Amino acid sequence: MTFITDLETELRQNSNAELAIPMGNYMKNNFSFLGIKTDNRRAILKTNWHKHKEEVQTNFRSICWELFNKKEREFHQCAIDILVKEIKKKYVLEDIQLIEKMLITNSWWDSVDTIAKFILGGYLQQFPKETEKVVEHFSNSENMWLNRSAILFQLSYKEKTNFDLLKAECEKHKESKEFFIQKAIGWSLRDYSRFNPIGVSNYVNCTNLKPLSQREALRNIK
Repeated sequence: MTFITDLETELRQNSNAELAIPMGNYMKNNFSFLGIKTDNRRAILKTNWHKHKEEVQTNFRSICWELFNKKEREFHQCAIDILVKEIKKKYVLEDIQLIEKMLITNSWWDSVDTIAKFILGGYLQQFPKETEKVVEHFSNSENMWLNRSAILFQLSYKEKTNFDLLKAECEKHKESKEFFIQKAIGWSLRDYSRFNPIGVSNYVNCTNLKPLSQREALRNIK
């Protein structure tokens, strides 16, 4: 695809080996980096996106998946930026397959959290009847990142959050020893506490959550 070729060429031309080292260290060396700072990466993406606007709009799903399977993290970040914008209000039922693949591929908190909140969350808002099936599948998975996504997907729902569903997910995973699950429980409850502080406080005080989850959940409640 012309868009991917042009984007990759410009990103590699702007690579910085010195910056790539601390960027990789920050991500626990799970990924290789080109060493391009966020603002510069987004500027390069924007230029090429505008240049190939029709191609991207027509083929954004395949473009995102191809970018997401490249080696360096900047390509994964570009893929997510594209998908968040292009798929909004354009979901089709089968998109859950792409969403799941992206959640379990090159997984780390930075990609998973954005996909869960802005893409999975948007999908289930468009197809609410799929929520129970999708959440059950993700929540019962042996993949920790799918479990985390089932807890976090309502982060953009604000006051429309299904608190009963959120509590059910917290209950299901509250004994987990996994840092990213304990953190997700606390984060999701803390976020919803902006709209229902009493409900969250009562739930946390009556539930034997892990200390990390408790601290995170109650952080903004006076």
